[in-house]
Amino acid sequence: MRQVRADEYAEFAAARTGHLYRSACLLTAGDTHLAEDLVQETLGRLYVRWGRVSRADNPAAYAQTVLTRAFLTHQRRRSSRERAVDVFPERAGAGADVPLRLTLVEALGRLPAKDRAVLVLRYWEDRSVEETARAMNASSAAVRTRCVRALGRLRELLGEDIGEYARP
Repeated sequence: MRQVRADEYAEFAAARTGHLYRSACLLTAGDTHLAEDLVQETLGRLYVRWGRVSRADNPAAYAQTVLTRAFLTHQRRRSSRERAVDVFPERAGAGADVPLRLTLVEALGRLPAKDRAVLVLRYWEDRSVEETARAMNASSAAVRTRCVRALGRLRELLGEDIGEYARP
């Protein structure tokens, strides 16, 4: 029985790791090392409670919630605010929207952690207000308010520059 659960967990982890990592990269504003740490922490927490998690209606949403809460917990720690550099290095990438992605990731990085989390959950993960509220341990009204304010801040940070990246 334990081997069956371990196999189920391994299959789930293999299927969701990439998605969790992409979400973590957005939450951390491109800090890939922290994103890896958050995904590892998330998968570790899921493994410990896999018996309960596997019976949940949506284990993937549960994993995303664990990831978001791990990120917010990390941001509350005083040591998490230390940064070795404040500018993203130039990165090569495939696709024509690389400048747009870098601009968005940089702008996300300049937002407070909770604003970043609400934008990633609502617009990247395409979660409802209620799902986002549960993941962030907040009320629906607080999520709606934070969404409006975070989008406003993001628009301020992006300014008119975002228009040059828009595709016709």
